[in-house]
Amino acid sequence: MSLAGQYLRLQLLIVLAVLVAVVAISLAQSAAAFERIEGRRALSAAETLAAHPAVRSLLANAEPGSGSALPAVAESVRTISGSSHVALARADRTVVTSSDPSQEGRGMELGDSVVMTGRAWTGLVDTGGAEALSAHVPVLDDGGKMVGIAAVGRNFPSALERLGDAVPNLLTYLGVASVLGVAGSLLLARRVKRQTLGMEPDEITGLVENREAMLHGLKEGVVALDPQQRITVVNDSARRLLGLPDDCVGKDLRSLAVQPALKEVLTQDQPGPDRLVLVGESLVVLNRMPMRSHGRVIGSVTTLRDRTELASLERELGTTRTATDTLRAQAHEFANQLHTISGLIQIGEYDAVVQFVNGTTSNRTRLNDEVTSRIQDPALAALLIAKSSLATERGVSLQLAGESRLGRIDEALSRDLTTVVGNLVDNALDAVTNSADDAEVEVLIEEDDDGGVRVVVRDSGPGVPAEVMEDIFRQGFSTKNSPDGGRGYGLALARVVCQRRGGRLTVHNDGGAVFTAELSGAGPVHAEKLRDKRINEGKQP
Repeated sequence: MSLAGQYLRLQLLIVLAVLVAVVAISLAQSAAAFERIEGRRALSAAETLAAHPAVRSLLANAEPGSGSALPAVAESVRTISGSSHVALARADRTVVTSSDPSQEGRGMELGDSVVMTGRAWTGLVDTGGAEALSAHVPVLDDGGKMVGIAAVGRNFPSALERLGDAVPNLLTYLGVASVLGVAGSLLLARRVKRQTLGMEPDEITGLVENREAMLHGLKEGVVALDPQQRITVVNDSARRLLGLPDDCVGKDLRSLAVQPALKEVLTQDQPGPDRLVLVGESLVVLNRMPMRSHGRVIGSVTTLRDRTELASLERELGTTRTATDTLRAQAHEFANQLHTISGLIQIGEYDAVVQFVNGTTSNRTRLNDEVTSRIQDPALAALLIAKSSLATERGVSLQLAGESRLGRIDEALSRDLTTVVGNLVDNALDAVTNSADDAEVEVLIEEDDDGGVRVVVRDSGPGVPAEVMEDIFRQGFSTKNSPDGGRGYGLALARVVCQRRGGRLTVHNDGGAVFTAELSGAGPVHAEKLRDKRINEGKQP
């Protein structure tokens, strides 16, 4: 059924209900008006009959059906008053004369009347199965003694009779109400359809169901805001990425735990198509577009994509590229060494060949032994060796501080350390590359007795300007230009990892930039070693 038809049916039902209520009220009002008006008329006629001299003098000794004076007086009063019936009875309630001859000689039906106490009364009396409105007035003789009863009444109209009297008005009401209801329903349906873009209720329901299924089925997050920065639409992916509560719809961003950088992207126009924001440890790409209707902005919709996995793949690809570059550099170096060996053999300097091969092998072995003897975690040691080869290709000296020591650590801490050390070393290499002939980067890694790890990366570059000392840890901030906006997240991610580990990441200048990372809670492997060490020293574990 169309929307207009539904409104019309609803309006007609309302009109019918109102009509039934009006009929009931009209019947009740007509009954009350009949009792009030006709009761006064019947009471006036009964008082006139009871005050007639002939009635006062003859009624006390009158016999039913005898004489003509009392019937004549009673009929005259009935005719003049327009009443339905009239009767006279002696003090013992015996009817002497009545407009209904069958009642003569019988006891008068008084119902709830109080006329026997000497007072006039008006009310309903059952007269042979039909209700009648009767007025009872006591008849007094000249001495003031009650000698009889004068009764005047009128038949009470039935509900159908009263309804018949009201039918013309009710038909008028029904016609007017029907016209107004039909016109109102058509106008209301037209207005609602205009507001719902001409769609019927079932179409709106289907559209909402499809929208909900589509929103919650998307892997990408979707967040819609109104002009007051209240959330109007959010799907499950967006809640998960942004850490929003389940009841966030309808709430203002200010009342939710949304970090300032994320709030800025969600509420302000962005110059480019994509913005990278670090949400916790996830790298999220946001794309915000304003929503317009009839030329005015009614809100905004922002799509979110989790780029963490892609960023991890990019880091792995970068590591692979670094390894490839390192292998390429080593292949170039080995080619030169092979050419040298070939030349020495050709000129017959065999002792020089042996000496040259031993020197080359010892340099590589010394680098590996220097790292692995101090750093027992394989992943971190491999990272430092790879970074050393990369630094050599860039013309930078990467040194592991002599006091560096790190034992076996758990897998989770190993991943966090490689993230922190890798980002800090890359940042230091970028800072000193092409800056001077004696470019150096020094890495210090040491652990304390409480299971914490401290990393210090020192470079010989120009240092960090004082005005951006804290900004460098803000996500998206970078002193290097990047066309894809992919820079400015390494230091921010490293600080997040340190804070999650209960530590911190700081920077100061001392002949160059010095970054200090502290991570606590080195994990179960180191905790077991520390407990055994304390037990051997006679201390409580």
